[in-house]
Parts: sequence; structure tokens; C-alpha cells
Amino acid sequence: MLKKDKIVVLFAFVFVALTRGLYAQAQNQTKGRFYGKVIDASTGKGMEFATIRLNKEVFDTLTKVKKEELVTGVISQVNGEFTIENVPLLGQYVVIVSAIGYQTKSIKANFPKPQQGKPFVPEKDLGNIVIGQDTVVLQELVVEGKEPQYIMAIDKKIFTVGDNLLSEGATAQEALKTIPSVDVDMDGNVTLRNSSPQIFVDGKLSTLTLEQIPADAIQSIEVITNPSAKYDASGGMGGIINIVLKKDRRIGFNGSIRAGIDMRGRVNAGGNLNIREGKFNFFVGANLRQSKSIGYNETLRKNYFSLPNTNIFQDNNSVIDRTFLSGNAGVDYFINNRSTLTLTQSFFGGDVSFIDELNSLTDTLFSGSTHSSSTIRNSDAERHFRSYTSSVLFKQLFPKEGQELTADVNYSLNNVNNGGDFKTQLYNAEKLAVGNPSIQQQVGESNNTFIAAQSDFINPVSDKIKIESGVRFSFRDFFSKNENYTWNEGLQQFDLQRSFTNNYKFTDQIYAAYSTFTHQLGKFGYQAGLRVESSDYLGTLIETGQKFKVSFPISIFPTAFVDYKLNDKDNLQLNYSRRVNRPGFFNLLPFVDYTDSLNLSRGNPSLKPEFTNSLELSYLNAYGKGNSFLFSVYFKNTTHLITRYQVAEFNEVLNRVVIMNTYANANNAYATGVDITNKFKFYKWWDATLNFNLFQSIISAENIELNLTNKMLSYFTKINTNFRFPKNFSLQLSGSYNSPRALQQSSSGMDRGGWGGNTASSAQGYTKEFYEVEVAVKKDFLKNKEASITFSVSDAFKTRATNSISESTYFYQESYRIRDQQFFRLNLSYRFGKFDSSIFRRKNTRSESGGMEM
Repeated sequence: MLKKDKIVVLFAFVFVALTRGLYAQAQNQTKGRFYGKVIDASTGKGMEFATIRLNKEVFDTLTKVKKEELVTGVISQVNGEFTIENVPLLGQYVVIVSAIGYQTKSIKANFPKPQQGKPFVPEKDLGNIVIGQDTVVLQELVVEGKEPQYIMAIDKKIFTVGDNLLSEGATAQEALKTIPSVDVDMDGNVTLRNSSPQIFVDGKLSTLTLEQIPADAIQSIEVITNPSAKYDASGGMGGIINIVLKKDRRIGFNGSIRAGIDMRGRVNAGGNLNIREGKFNFFVGANLRQSKSIGYNETLRKNYFSLPNTNIFQDNNSVIDRTFLSGNAGVDYFINNRSTLTLTQSFFGGDVSFIDELNSLTDTLFSGSTHSSSTIRNSDAERHFRSYTSSVLFKQLFPKEGQELTADVNYSLNNVNNGGDFKTQLYNAEKLAVGNPSIQQQVGESNNTFIAAQSDFINPVSDKIKIESGVRFSFRDFFSKNENYTWNEGLQQFDLQRSFTNNYKFTDQIYAAYSTFTHQLGKFGYQAGLRVESSDYLGTLIETGQKFKVSFPISIFPTAFVDYKLNDKDNLQLNYSRRVNRPGFFNLLPFVDYTDSLNLSRGNPSLKPEFTNSLELSYLNAYGKGNSFLFSVYFKNTTHLITRYQVAEFNEVLNRVVIMNTYANANNAYATGVDITNKFKFYKWWDATLNFNLFQSIISAENIELNLTNKMLSYFTKINTNFRFPKNFSLQLSGSYNSPRALQQSSSGMDRGGWGGNTASSAQGYTKEFYEVEVAVKKDFLKNKEASITFSVSDAFKTRATNSISESTYFYQESYRIRDQQFFRLNLSYRFGKFDSSIFRRKNTRSESGGMEM
């Protein structure tokens, strides 16, 4: 376990560092910056000591005409660059550039309004301003100071989460629960339209899990049902969910601290601090999260594969205690106004303990009689995680608006150590112990090294044409060793059981290049893209030297997007993409996992990747003020679907016939559906978002078993509504309903039994209906709403449960699971900041190379 004294010392340090600025008044993000470069027309080089004045257009109530008032001013640097900071977002501005011997240039330049597909950024590049014979007139833009909660771009849908009360003090799991078309189960597994999506962080694959990302750090969530060629082709039918983290580079310092507690006495705490002075922006953050999860599972299994038949009933109570500690620190170096170098180092550590009691009752059905026996297995296990990630990012902007070059390199090192003790006692029909208990011990470790490098270039050829291209490389080196021991009563020692031990490693690497072409023709726009990938996977069983190799030298993935703007309120989109889902190592690993006696698991080294073609048609209507209606119809076809499959076979280790959970490639799978999202703004103090998804999934696996087809029409709906009351009170209600559905398609292959409960085959099972309601209340207080306190409850009426049924000619199985019903949390947060350009030095009104004050 992480030492408590170390945690206290660390957070005491973070708290002291953050609260040094608590005297400052908190401010909303209502200010931005203009920047650009002054060019001498005769030489084409940057001009030093040019004067840049910023005026604001105001209405003179006396003369009834507009006039200009001076706001501030700066002097250009040696290379001609200038930056005007702390400019109020609202207002009409005029930038006046002058120098002795040169003509004066006046430019209207306001902050841009939020654009389709782009989060609102409070800054404006004025480009290269040439003083001399040439004239430059920049496009006049209209200010809109608040970012919309919902944006539909040509290839994605964007949802801001700043006002999501239900996720305050929680993680990305809770933030995703309120997003339309997205479902999160009790174990934190995410589905998008009943398929598993890829989870990205800031546009890149991440080693972080959702429970490792604080919800307070999230700026927005992008739902990409049909990813363009820019994104990795892996992910199959599920698409991509991209989590965009908050970034703050305002002059001065700002930050926040937060703390919370749940109904079981587990705490969460965190804070972040951002300091910008001159060419440097420093940022640091830390988060502590504790949780105690209590669950109950039960399973009924009827076995028909051998005589006499058996009925098995299992129930177990589990307690999972988690302590997660994470932190990150970094610096942005502004080489100049358009070139930025960012260095970031992050750490994540976690300790998890599992306590479980599993009760099994077995009825053996003889002709005319039944023989009963039972077992009780007690488990006590731990896992310890450590992860370190280093990243370097370079971003180059150009005078042409929208043109940019980025390059980044990420290096991650992850280590996991686990161990567990298991004690199993057999009982007869009279509940008397039979023999000595069986005592087992498991010891394991794994190491994972991941390296990724990527570069992207966006080139707006004109205001109507844009070309985007890039390259990417990723490499993963994974090692895992798990040993199983049994207690030898005679020798009083644990003996290694090699038949229950696995020791393996694998490497995979992907090379990719892409290009997209976007063209806007009046009301009509389109984007065509092509991605080319080369992938190699090599797995090795260390004990035997047996190798498993999957190689695809060249795979091509086309994408196409068409957008037609019917009018200012109505928009049509049609898009297509081809994607791949490659089998993971656990899908391929031929070892048997004996953790759960009713659900033995083994990979299939003969698996092939699955390929998915997706087509989607969407209609968006913006009506009234703040209302929108989105209607989508989608179709997906997957060949060689990787599906879980249960089969009866003889196991030499157990010396009996068992049901084995394994993987197979089904012939194909189809998913057809309708997705409707309607946002209502009834009043300024009340809004709601309603989502309804109706879909039919068909899995054809007749190549695996005769007449094996799973077909089901399902739907789910969710509503999220917000109320803003006087005295700075707000209320959020969220509800969801899931009808019976076929188990999700495109298993990730990362489940390996043991901790997640029972998993049935997607080709042989379905889940029953359930619904859930969540409530949160928030109170803002202090000046400018610097502080807030939030109380929330998830699964308010104890209705969230997972019921699944699977059956074949060999068995019939029902499973029931619940976890953390009616769960309460209380969270407190405080935001502070001082947006001052002179933190570490006194203000100087004299001219300096970096600018001047007026």
C-alpha cells in the first residue's frame, strides 16, 4: 500500500504551494490576447520598436456616435513580434500599428466566435502586419464569450462538461455517463452505440484508464462515431471518444484546489497551479483518490455436456479498496508568438486490494436422486500499479490563419505487481467439511513500455480548401509473468504448479500515414481521406519459445464526409469510414485462466483482425434560442468479428469436461440503428438534453456452430436536465434506461477473468433491462463564485444491476450483479487566480524589449 505519511506530506506540499495565492480574487475566463508580427515592407523582416495601440469602440451617449478609447499598448520585440494580454473578450477593437517614418495601419480584429468542431480559444493571431506600401485588412469577427455545450463538426460531436455537477469530484467515468449515445456500466466499461470505442486523451491513445482521469481536468468530450483518416484505424465498430483536457496559459497565475468524501469515508483531493511569466508557462497538478467498492454476484449454471447433468449455483460478496495517486508537471516555452515547446512529466500510482468470498453449490442429477456438495473459496489479493509518462510537444503556427505544424513524442513505462492467497474448503450435503482446505497462492508481475511519435501539418490552401496530413509510429514492448503455487501440507511449503503458470511477452508496432482534403463550396462541403497502416505483432511463450505472429504489411483505410447546409438552421451530413480491430494478446494467448471455476478462459492464436465498414447519415436542426435536434441513421458491417464463444471440451489438468470461454472469428456482424439527440432550453434557468438510440445487432457465427446466430432489437434512452435557482443553487438530474440487448460486439480482449465477474459470449447471450437515476445539487459561494460545494448520489433508487443470460446445446447460464448502489459523494472546490503580467518583478512603465504599458 502507498504509505499514508507520504501521501500526507505530498498533499501538504501541494496545498501550501497552491494556497500561496488564495488572497487573490478569483476571476472568470473573460479575457484573451491578440498577437502578431510587424513586418517592414522594404526588407521583409521583422520591425523592432513599432508601437501597437489597442483601442476599443464605444458608444458616446452624448454625441450618439461611436468613438475609440485607448485600452493598452505594447512595443514590438527585436524580431517584430508583439503580444497584447488581458484583453476583455467582449467588445469591438481596433489595433493601430505605427512607427516613425512608416504609415499608420488600423486593423479591426475581434475575438472569434466558437466554430463548428473547435473548442472556444480566447486568442487571435493578427498575422504578419506589413508596414509600407502594402495594406492588410483582417477579417472582422464577432465576439461570443461563452462556449456552446454542443457542437456538431464535419467529423465529430463535441460536448463541454464544465457544468456537469454529477462528475464533480469524480472521474471521467462519471463525466461520460451524461454524454448522448455513450453508456458506462458498473465496472467502468464504456460502449458507444453498443460497441467498445477507443479512448483518446487530447487526440492520442493514452495509457491512462478512465478512473485515472479526474473529471475536473476535462474541458470537453468529443464523440467520433466515424473517425476520419487522421485517427488510428484500430477500434473496429466502436469509434473514438476523445477526452480534451483543460489548458490555461493566461498571463499571471491561477489554479484550484478540491476535496471530497464519499459515504464510505474514502476521500478525494487534488489541485492544480499554473504560472505564466514572459516566455514560460509552468503547470503542476496532483490528485489523490480513494474508493471502496462493494459488490454482490450470483450465477446459476445448468450443464448438459456430460452425464449425469449438474446444476451449479454460485454467489459471492466482494470488496475492492483502491488508492490512486497521480501528478503531472511541465513547462511551455514560447520560443516566439507562433512557436511553442512543451515538456510534460506525469506519474500515476495505485494500490488495489480485493477481498472475496465465493460460495458454490453443486447438484449432481443422478437418475432418481440428487447428490449435493458445496465449496467456499476465500480470496485476499493485491495489485500495485506504477506508471511514468514523458512527453515532448512542438507546435508551430504560421501567419496564414489555420496553418500549423505539430510534432510530439511520448514515452510511457508501466509496472504492475500482483499477488493473492486463495483458500477453498469442500463440504458435503450435511455442510460438514471434507478433507483439508486447498490453499493456493498467485504471484505475478508485468512491465509495459510504450513509445509513440506523431507529426501533423494543416495547410489551409484558401479559405475554402484545407489539406491535412501526418505520420505516426508506435511501439509497445510487453512482458508478463504469473506463477501459481499450492500448499504442500507434508513439506510445509508452497509448490510451483507449472501447468497453471504462464510467462510471456509480446511486441507490436504500427507505422501510419494519412492525408485528408477538405473543400467548402458554398453550402456544400466535403472531406476525403486516406490512411495507410503497416502493423506487426509478435508474441512469445517464454517457457517453450513458441511464437505467434500477425503481420499486415499494408492496410488501406478510406474515409469520406459530405456536409450540406440547407440554411442557417438546418444541416445534413453523410460519412463513411473503414476501420480495423486487431486481436490483443489475451485474445491470442493459448493459456487457460483458472481463476473462476465456472468461467475458464483461453485465447485463440488463430484469430484474424476484424474489419468494419461504417455509414452514417445525420440531420441537425437548430431551432429557437439554444435548442437543437440531431437525427442520425447508421449502418455497420464487420467481417471476421472477434467474439467470445463458450464450448465444452476435456481439460487434461482438471481431468474432466469443462466449459471453456475462448474467442473465435464469426462470419460477420451487422448493426443498424437510429440515434436521436434533442437539446431543449425551456428558460434561462432550465435546460434538458434527451437522447434515444434504437438499434438492431446481428451476429452470424454459423461457421463456429451450426445455426449460431444472435439477433436482437434493442434501445436505450437517457435524459439530462439542469436547473439554476436563485442564491447560486443549481440542480442536475440524469436518468437512463437500457432495454434487453445482445452482449456488446467487438470485445476488447483485455478481460482475463478473476476480478470482473462473469462474462458471457457475445454470440450466445444477452443482458436484461435496467434503469438508473442520478442527482446532484451545487451551491456556489464567495465573490465571483470562487468556491462551490456539490452533493451527488448515483443509482438513487438502487435499480442498477446487470442481468445476463447465455445458452447453447451445452449449458444454460444466468448471472446477476450489483455494485455500489445508492452511492453518495460530497465535494468542495476553490478556484483562485491573479492575471498579472508581472508576478516575479515589479511593474515598469518604461519601454522594454518585451513591450510597454500605457
